Amino acid sequence: MGYTVAEKIIKEHLVEGEMRPGVEIGIRVNQTLTQDATGTLVYLEFGSLGIARIRTELSVSYIDHNILQTDFKNAEDHRFLQSSAAKYGVFLSPPGNGVSHHVHRERFGIPGKVLIGSDSHTTTGGCLGMLAVGVGGAEVAMAMAGNPLYLTYPKLWGIRLTGELKPWVSGKDLILELLRRYSAKGGLGKIMEFFGPGLASLDMSARATIANMGVDIGATAAIFPSDAETRLYLKRNKREGDWQELRADPNARYDEITELDLNSIEPLIACPHNPDNVKTAAELEGMDVAQVIIGSSTNGSYRDLMIAAKAMEGKKAHDNVSFEINPGSRQTLENVAMMGGFLTLTHAGARIHQSGCLGCIGIGQAPATGAVSLRTMPRNFKGRSGTKDDAVYLCSPETAVASALFGKITDPRKLGPYQEIKYPDTYIFNEEWIIPPAKDPESVKIIRGSNIKPFPEFEPLEESITGEILLKVGDHVSTDLILPAGNRVLPYRSNIPAISQFVFDIVDEGFSARSKEKGGGIIVGGENYGQGSSREHAALAPRYLGVRAKIVKSFARIHKSNLINFGIVPLEFMNPSDYDEISQGDTIHIPEIRERIARGDEVIPISINGKEIRTRLVASERHRRILIAGGLLNQAKGT
Repeated sequence: MGYTVAEKIIKEHLVEGEMRPGVEIGIRVNQTLTQDATGTLVYLEFGSLGIARIRTELSVSYIDHNILQTDFKNAEDHRFLQSSAAKYGVFLSPPGNGVSHHVHRERFGIPGKVLIGSDSHTTTGGCLGMLAVGVGGAEVAMAMAGNPLYLTYPKLWGIRLTGELKPWVSGKDLILELLRRYSAKGGLGKIMEFFGPGLASLDMSARATIANMGVDIGATAAIFPSDAETRLYLKRNKREGDWQELRADPNARYDEITELDLNSIEPLIACPHNPDNVKTAAELEGMDVAQVIIGSSTNGSYRDLMIAAKAMEGKKAHDNVSFEINPGSRQTLENVAMMGGFLTLTHAGARIHQSGCLGCIGIGQAPATGAVSLRTMPRNFKGRSGTKDDAVYLCSPETAVASALFGKITDPRKLGPYQEIKYPDTYIFNEEWIIPPAKDPESVKIIRGSNIKPFPEFEPLEESITGEILLKVGDHVSTDLILPAGNRVLPYRSNIPAISQFVFDIVDEGFSARSKEKGGGIIVGGENYGQGSSREHAALAPRYLGVRAKIVKSFARIHKSNLINFGIVPLEFMNPSDYDEISQGDTIHIPEIRERIARGDEVIPISINGKEIRTRLVASERHRRILIAGGLLNQAKGT
């Protein structure tokens, strides 16, 4: 039997376990990336291990989230990140250089490699034929220390593409179509692998967009073959020497296959407040639009911005629309400028922002309350934009620019003949934008500003857990809801006592104070709990407040790993209807939890106001050891 692309990479990198669905495996990691919203913790964690230098082939620290220096906190974290990178052997991409996912594939991504990152959209690397997985920061720190990535061997979801995308339809519409069909949890426990004759029509911008949002359908990774399009992209970036062909064998087998005719896809839009709440642009046509943003990790590529420029030639954005452009990278900005695109966009009334995440995580560009904000970004969770009562819609650059022109949601197919994009033979790039690590690490002193606090220490798991239900939430709770992003919160990312004050702030402003008053407790949730961003603060800050267990119907993959890594026991209802029998304020007792975890029990009985119900702990032997130790770093340090 032949192998898929994902299987070939895993087989080459396998160091522990067997390649069977449901079995925990360990794979060798070639590259890591961090971004500043999560990276400060990664370097605090790595530093606590007492290892002088990274043990990966390549690690890169990107400063792309908190790039607005509105006070001293972000600037101090940037100095900490730069000095840490210099000392530990890590390359640094400084503020304004671009979003990690853009810069990494431009400068560092290599087909066939394993890349992990402390950002859920690390899956973007799959566009190059990499196995690229988003994980928690502690797992990145361990990989930088030379440890494998551990994950449950996923099922392989083959998506066979036929046909060709029609004019004014792009890769964003393809991934939105999959979200419409399969929901935000359709890819849980799976790697998405794209193949078939339709691949030939998907350029690197489309592939990057699709791979980026693979995590938003719940997938562990999304991967494309390394083919002629990959080679052309690397050649334009003067890295053709990094190319190797990597395709699935003709007789490769997938656990499931979806047939998708590209000709059938039309312009789509994800409505508030989840990326899978998808409707056609035609259905929504005529809605007034107040803000349009083109860019971000998902659609900030050269092609994305140039199609907007082509559509705007000789025209101006509607007077009622705040039209904004977020280049994915400085390289993109320079090359679009060289080809005349930015002059066109500026004349059309666009505001050109620096390269970075910005409005995607509520760092500026907050929309007016209730006003429609149409964005090419990957997520639209309530409040993520920086406005509590927002109305964020997600779409392609084509739909975005059409709507910016008319001031209303508009099907881009009304723009007339499709504009062909001309590419440079090679992209302009300045190698000096990337700062290499110090040649003499002993001479580097790590700079810790006043906002950078020591990493908190936690006790091992107690014998039994008793506590009050501090909060009960519903389905599809995102990490943005657990711990908000935005300029109000993220500057405290390296100050756990301070950032813990914002836990569940969007839904319950009194949560943090109540947790401290009660001495911690337990949280109850519904399906797909912890979807979205990989930020480990959404597990670490509740742990700091004394949360010892979470009981839900089901967990999102990365958040569950983060909970385990910080010693919070992740339990699932065996009977989902038991969720309805629980109320905030009830008292829960979990007897002999340490002993049950140690001996491998999957069924964990709990007592709620004297009534027993059964929960399930799905965890590997390694995960159980981590829980007993009180967290991954405790276990690594032997405490």
